[in-house]
Amino acid sequence: MRAETERLVRESWARFEPVAEQSAGFFYDKLFELDPGAQRLFARTDMEAQGRKVMQMFAEIVRTLDQPEELVTEVADLGRRHVHYGVQDSQYASVGTALLWTLEQGLGPAFTPEIRNAWTEAYLLLSSIVRRAAAQEQATVAQPLSRSSKT
Repeated sequence: MRAETERLVRESWARFEPVAEQSAGFFYDKLFELDPGAQRLFARTDMEAQGRKVMQMFAEIVRTLDQPEELVTEVADLGRRHVHYGVQDSQYASVGTALLWTLEQGLGPAFTPEIRNAWTEAYLLLSSIVRRAAAQEQATVAQPLSRSSKT
């Protein structure tokens, strides 16, 4: 990731972070509007606690932007876990859209086109890591099923 992208993401997150927890509900409202099927993934979830978790996750990702090994490890682990929650590959686009929308709501006029571009670049990078790890995990999970169906 370019240094300028990292700087813009970090600086904008620092401005957003004071409203992050209260913005989590907006994030999920937007996500469920964009992808109503995603709501089933949270049927038995305390959404207030989930909101805190997702915002803490974003904060941790921002914190490790300059630590590629740690960042890739954490984000790949996230992708592998999400396979077991039932997240589908197509849902990552909705998450990205909901994230950008939530940041825009929280930052208001400070959410400039440059900041939008930086977050878009960062999310595309991160989602590619998540999606790749999830695809690998999905293949691993599916393997025993294909073997047992041949016997």
